[in-house]
Amino acid sequence: VQLQASGGGLVQAGGSLRLSCAASGRTFSSYAVGWFRQAPGKERDFVAAITWSGSNSEYADSVEGRFTVSRDNAKNTVYLQMISLKPEDTAVYYCAAAAKYVGRRWTGYEYWGQGTQVTVSS
Repeated sequence: VQLQASGGGLVQAGGSLRLSCAASGRTFSSYAVGWFRQAPGKERDFVAAITWSGSNSEYADSVEGRFTVSRDNAKNTVYLQMISLKPEDTAVYYCAAAAKYVGRRWTGYEYWGQGTQVTVSS
């Protein structure tokens, strides 16, 4: 499975962005997907995760209520809708895929995308 994250950019605080994670491979629909982010000089942080079917998801406390993860398996794509963005959301965002749902445990993900930069100005 190859993943490509896109949709990042520069946005003002309070604005919105939608990230996409496009995957190659016919079996992508059977993979759980997680979103992580990493700011300069900081560790990689969990953002959100979704099961293969899209029926369940979980979020970091810092984004709960502002970010929504969803997927369209027919398009082999997972989305991260981000609203009410804050400067502290600035980071490189990565998507990752796992054959089994591992939630926020980044070591459990087998495949990673290249990352997309999100910058939120104050």
